[in-house]
Amino acid sequence: MINALTQTADANQGFVDVRGVAHYYQWIRQSSGNLPKPVMVFVHGWGGSARYWESTAAALCDRFDCLLYDLRGFGRSRLPDQASDLASNLGYEIEDYADDLAILLQNLGLNSVIIHSHSMGASIAACFLVQYPQLAERAILTCNGIFEYDEKAFAAFHKFGGYVVKFRYPWFSRVPLADRLFMARFLVRSIPARDRRNFLEDFIVADYAAAVGTIYTSVSKNAVEVMPKVFAEIETPTLLISGQKDQIIPSQMGRLAASLNPRLDYFEMPQTGHFPMLEDAPTYLSLVRDFLVGH
Repeated sequence: MINALTQTADANQGFVDVRGVAHYYQWIRQSSGNLPKPVMVFVHGWGGSARYWESTAAALCDRFDCLLYDLRGFGRSRLPDQASDLASNLGYEIEDYADDLAILLQNLGLNSVIIHSHSMGASIAACFLVQYPQLAERAILTCNGIFEYDEKAFAAFHKFGGYVVKFRYPWFSRVPLADRLFMARFLVRSIPARDRRNFLEDFIVADYAAAVGTIYTSVSKNAVEVMPKVFAEIETPTLLISGQKDQIIPSQMGRLAASLNPRLDYFEMPQTGHFPMLEDAPTYLSLVRDFLVGH
């Protein structure tokens, strides 16, 4: 049985120190009397925050105590003064964020959890499963996979991404239909307006160093070389879900990752893009529940 007792059992939200950075966390759970429930930890993707996981967690909290948190430099987990020694020594490699997750769990008194992750967060989760296999009982990786190295394409992506991150203006979130325009490339089906607005706002307020740093580390020659080994070494029972029409991380990348390891169950959700948990919540939740019951 997963340990569901934490040092903050009476708090629904707060901050916990992880390597000198105050990490925001939030519990979504239902009372089950004195019976402990498994803990499910949600890891969000690049540019976002835990906010877009709230509806998924609310749907699963009847059987799980759901812990959401914001990655370092994103959402409400703000970086300290960039002039400090601490900030200058923090890395933005995917493995660094996996270490952050392990420390966060330790500081909250959690020793075994279910990992539920998305996009860049799923890369972090995959590394976490290999680096800290004793801490995860099961895992769900959504919209992730393995891609091939293309020097020119990567250079163009980094250059474009750098411009996008550099020129972010708070007023943009107030422009009519800005959230729809911003999310158009991510989606096939519509999602709640609140989630669109939240994602745009989170992107705008993300710390520059973290946003740029993770662009260069998550889409890199090193990632191309490392991630296949990571997927192949996962020993935790894991479900990998792709959106059939995902333009950000195409489904063939997910199929390739799943082919490397028999412990990875793979499912491709039809008519969904990069946010299948929001675009088709009933199908997504059914997949997750069936996987967890089966294991």
